Amino acid sequence: MRVQILPWLLLALLCVSFPAIDLRKELHSYQEPKAASSWIPIPKFEDIAHESGLTVSHISSRDKKYVVESMSGGVGLIDCDNNGKLDIITVNGSTVERYRNGGDPMITLYRQDSDSTADHVRFTDITKSAGLTRKGWGMGVAVADYDDDGLQDIYVTGYGGNALYHNLGDCKFQDVTEKAGVGAGGFSTGAAWADYDRDGKVDLFVSRYVHVDINDLPQFGNDPRFCRFKGVRVQCGPWGMPGESDLLFHNKGDGTFEEVSKKAGVDNPHHYYGLGATWGDFDNDGWPDLYVANDTGPNFLYRNKHDGTFEDVGLLSGAALSGDGLEQGSMGVDWGDYLHEGRLSMIVTNFVEQGSTLYHNLDGQNFADVSIRSKLLKPTYPYVSWSTAFFDMDNDGWLDLFIANGHVYPQADAVSDAAPYRQPMLLFRNHRDGTFENVSELLVNMPSQSRRGAAFGDIDNDGNVDIVVLNVGEPPSLLINRTQSGNHRVLFKLIGTKSNKAAIGARVTVKAGALVQIDEVRGGASYLSQNDLRLHFGLAANATMGEVAVRWPNGETEILHDVPADFIYTIVEGEGIQGRVALPALPQP
Repeated sequence: MRVQILPWLLLALLCVSFPAIDLRKELHSYQEPKAASSWIPIPKFEDIAHESGLTVSHISSRDKKYVVESMSGGVGLIDCDNNGKLDIITVNGSTVERYRNGGDPMITLYRQDSDSTADHVRFTDITKSAGLTRKGWGMGVAVADYDDDGLQDIYVTGYGGNALYHNLGDCKFQDVTEKAGVGAGGFSTGAAWADYDRDGKVDLFVSRYVHVDINDLPQFGNDPRFCRFKGVRVQCGPWGMPGESDLLFHNKGDGTFEEVSKKAGVDNPHHYYGLGATWGDFDNDGWPDLYVANDTGPNFLYRNKHDGTFEDVGLLSGAALSGDGLEQGSMGVDWGDYLHEGRLSMIVTNFVEQGSTLYHNLDGQNFADVSIRSKLLKPTYPYVSWSTAFFDMDNDGWLDLFIANGHVYPQADAVSDAAPYRQPMLLFRNHRDGTFENVSELLVNMPSQSRRGAAFGDIDNDGNVDIVVLNVGEPPSLLINRTQSGNHRVLFKLIGTKSNKAAIGARVTVKAGALVQIDEVRGGASYLSQNDLRLHFGLAANATMGEVAVRWPNGETEILHDVPADFIYTIVEGEGIQGRVALPALPQP
């Protein structure tokens, strides 16, 4: 989590390849739409975790003397019984002592009660009855339907071994880790599903962090080069510790996987410290590409070569380093078309005194670091930032940003000029001109915590995106979006037939009035977490979508016309809309 300056030759190359960008030219095609009305909604979030039944505490040591104790964990959203209500997964964590004694259940599964409503959201802990009993040290979570049986399965990363839980129906799971061959081992962190070779079966990428021997841990604060923070003794690492390779599991279609990372070119031979990972089609060629955040190393942007292999174009495209050529302590990642250009840009969260980095996708080939001009660098600079997402918090049709923060060192509280261990969440409103406004003060009654993963989705099916956040050593937060808005909205649940059943990798383009938006279904996102597999779009004043185009993972496209807003639609590949559920009536200004 320290900054390393690249050799002068590489830095010179980047400076030649990527001259300063004129913001006016960047936005030449952008025209701000007229306001839908004079009523500007004020975003409002309410933490209802405790009263809704989310009470299991994440497990973590008090002093964080070892790097393995600092990185957990993720959260996820899943519809484990296909009833249209989102259920919640939280990663449990562990400690060195507990792990040596057998570890802890890797995740907790909360099932949303059948009588749960938008006004009264309730969950029940069903972890044991669901069969999610494997013990270890959980880190992250990702969801997909790996065997195309119509049921969402769970993959959990962790220190010392991972877990694959096959959904049997009615939120019952079978541990098939060994049978499937995806146990991994080592210190696994990020996980992301995609059908990278477009054979109709979803594959799995796993990023790994540092090599840690639980029986031979580095002494706390021992090495002044790698175990100090502003003069204070802290945990050692990751810098100075050996890293681990990354893994790519190719789905063989018979319930088993083959590890092919080296053959595919994504094995991370230099053993950088991998954390967040997510797939997205940044060059608009219809094939999923892969972005991996590396802690204290250059990030990877793997371009899909359409033949089962990848090329890392991160450095030459400008998406691997900060704009001034520095390696950063990168954690969380998310793709989003925040300027309505039809191209996915990338947000990456980083370590303290680095700030989050916004990589603007200029042309499907090159990226520019616009963190300063977007007004994101200054408010994020003091914090250690983890989970993040582009999401439309008020349904105005423009992607806003959320960032969860928290120090890795409890000892930072003893440093007078350092940000504290417990840090606030950050919320940014999209100003529609390439800049974001810090509106974090709207997150009232949200005490500072050391946070990690966050998952985004419409938990109460009211048309607003809610957020589940993991608090280290504490129960999670459930931020229900209570924003009162007159803006229309829509959600799409996609079901593949020729493509993978969960439609992971599908892209939806929505045209509603002057708004044109894109998003993709992703299995794994943010920092070690899983968002709602349904896609949400805010539509502002538009009560109808003139066109909805679904590009399925196999490359084929279906187009629907004149689709009414304010529904949750189920779209089946090759069959169009096969179901819809009305969202609650819009509030009146």
